[in-house]
Amino acid sequence: MRRTLTGGNWKMNGTPGGADAYLGEIAGLLPSGPGPEVVLFPPFTLLPVMAGAARKAGIMLGGQDLFWEEGGAFTGEISPGMLVDAGCTWFLAGHSERRHVMGEDDATVRRKLEAGTASGLRGILCVGELLEERETGRTEETVRRQVEAGILGLDAGPGNLAVAYEPVWAIGTGLTATPEEAQRVHALIRGWIGEARGAGFAEALRIIYGGSVKPANAGEIMKGPDVDGTLVGGASLSAKDFALIVAASDG
Repeated sequence: MRRTLTGGNWKMNGTPGGADAYLGEIAGLLPSGPGPEVVLFPPFTLLPVMAGAARKAGIMLGGQDLFWEEGGAFTGEISPGMLVDAGCTWFLAGHSERRHVMGEDDATVRRKLEAGTASGLRGILCVGELLEERETGRTEETVRRQVEAGILGLDAGPGNLAVAYEPVWAIGTGLTATPEEAQRVHALIRGWIGEARGAGFAEALRIIYGGSVKPANAGEIMKGPDVDGTLVGGASLSAKDFALIVAASDG
């Protein structure tokens, strides 16, 4: 049985004082026992600040992005090794804001996945369709292309990867895919990965949902048998709300 994974992407939010208070609060709210794996993706500047307290709270840290070189003249970038040194065990690749605001294509996302997983980090490949693609019946075409570009032939096992299905039209809009639609697309993703990497790989890989996840809808979303967790945006900035979402993923 796949252990659920709950991620919180803080995006460009947070201060050292706020992060310290957050971890102090959430440590007493998370479910006891093994439960879901929990990982926070704060801004790079907060990673070293949060590392010790996050570890004590049983929370992993991840980088919101990375670059595929370990050093050099790459102003503004951060390497896989730097993330490891800062206390990370995870990273995101291909988040919709990186794809559609910063202009990253599938080839760029693939290079980041290769570099990050080769360094020992565990990667979450983010995929999802724009509203226009959904309305013109291209959800499957778009998501399959992104999944296969990231996963096909990648030298990483299913324990070092996850896929986050994040329909772009549902991120930060208050709109959410219905539980039935989320399950439908998750099942398709697992099927495509099975064709590309084998049934065993696909069965072991976690596929999580992102897109306006909140305490009020997390439990319903998680009912799908192919929905293995959530990647939470704005709601993860509240320790109480994020803890409720983690609890909804428990078991």
